[in-house]
Amino acid sequence: MAPQRFHEQFEQIQRTMPDVPLAMGPDDSGEFIYEKGYILVRDGEDARVVEETVRAHFTAEPDLVQDHVRRASPQSNRSGITRIQVGDPGEGDRSGDRTVAHALRALRETEGRAGRRLVSRNHLVAIAGGVNSCPGDEPVPALLKRGINPAAAEGVHDPDTAVGVLVIDTGLMNDYRSFPLLAHTEGDAQVKECDDDGILQEYVGHGTFIAGLVAAVAPNTDITVRNSLNDAGALLESEFGEKLFEAVDAGGWPDILSLSAGTSNGRTDALLGVEAFMQELRGRRTLLVAAAGNNGSATPFWPAAYADVPDYQDVVLSVGALREDGEFGACFSNHGGWVKVYAPGERLTSALTGFDEPVPYVYQHSTYDACRYGFGYSCTCQSPRHTGVLSEQGRSVKPDQVMFEGLAHWSGTSFATPLVAGMIAAHMTAQQERDPRVARYKMLAANSGFAEVRGAHVPALRPSTWRPAPVVPPAPRS
Repeated sequence: MAPQRFHEQFEQIQRTMPDVPLAMGPDDSGEFIYEKGYILVRDGEDARVVEETVRAHFTAEPDLVQDHVRRASPQSNRSGITRIQVGDPGEGDRSGDRTVAHALRALRETEGRAGRRLVSRNHLVAIAGGVNSCPGDEPVPALLKRGINPAAAEGVHDPDTAVGVLVIDTGLMNDYRSFPLLAHTEGDAQVKECDDDGILQEYVGHGTFIAGLVAAVAPNTDITVRNSLNDAGALLESEFGEKLFEAVDAGGWPDILSLSAGTSNGRTDALLGVEAFMQELRGRRTLLVAAAGNNGSATPFWPAAYADVPDYQDVVLSVGALREDGEFGACFSNHGGWVKVYAPGERLTSALTGFDEPVPYVYQHSTYDACRYGFGYSCTCQSPRHTGVLSEQGRSVKPDQVMFEGLAHWSGTSFATPLVAGMIAAHMTAQQERDPRVARYKMLAANSGFAEVRGAHVPALRPSTWRPAPVVPPAPRS
């Protein structure tokens, strides 16, 4: 059974994507979300083989409809992926799609003969999500007078030597230029910041917050933010590869690509939808710094888990999150050998919105009495306390509302990732190193310490201007 917060966020995403029937997988476990009625396959010969195999299998299954098996998207797209319809997307419920499962089983023998993966579900890619399909928590207002954390590093912006950092995320908030550190940031605007009642929508500002963290750690950067994940921070895998290509085409391949989005897929191989993009990335000089996800799980989260694939170990750096003291792993952070470095990711402080005029926000998720991952420190599952709309549906409980006036505290591997991207960019400036992949190894060798994550000692990066906080036991709930 999927966890409570997964169900809450599933409903929210389904409302923002009403024309895309979604299901939980596999079998309501809450490991990922996928599109009902469709599978993904590479264009060309693979698509033909898949269609023929599935049709033959469905003929032997009288309760399945052979006529549903048809291609549902053009064969000519840069990501090289075709959606094939295998069933009625309107049938069934959120707990799973039987026709998609049948189609995947039908291909197992064919995949075995081919010696490679041919087909997959069409997964939902979300901002550092997976089980939670969201960051580690929701943002909390922060006092301007307390400043940001990490604090702004010393340095100046030099347009001739600035390191190019591309953030693929949600768009920039309308007042982001009121935050001085983002003076050299460009990119796409957030399409819709508030709902019809003037309330800040969930997860808008995510990309702005990330850009602020990069700028704080690495002043000599040219940051570009693309709003590829503008719809509640989520889109289908079949569109993800195309969006990645569009983002780099708009301004060229950057030195560093900071990506705080992905999904698990129930497997130890990658996403078909990003295969073409990753192959092109490998031939470029760009370094992909990618969030490991907030599932509290060792299950690989893609594309971050490419960091453990031999052909991509120099191309991708996966980043997990440390708790507020910087000594141990955050409760929500994914972990395992495929996560190559950890950085602070709990209650960081950066720019959100409300610099020009305060903006209200209503919490969507309630905090818990105890950590939902079983940890005993005062984690973001429990603190600060608030009551949320999605958690209290059907009950006469008023959700908590707050006002944002510029800065926010926010947690997640989403935010540990730009710290690492920024540290690599800062190293490039300090050492006059132009190759970000070389800089990554040199910077890790020179700056990384260690932290303890679920009993293992792992490499950890801590920006010099980051201020750790003591971790205290949670206060009892009254």
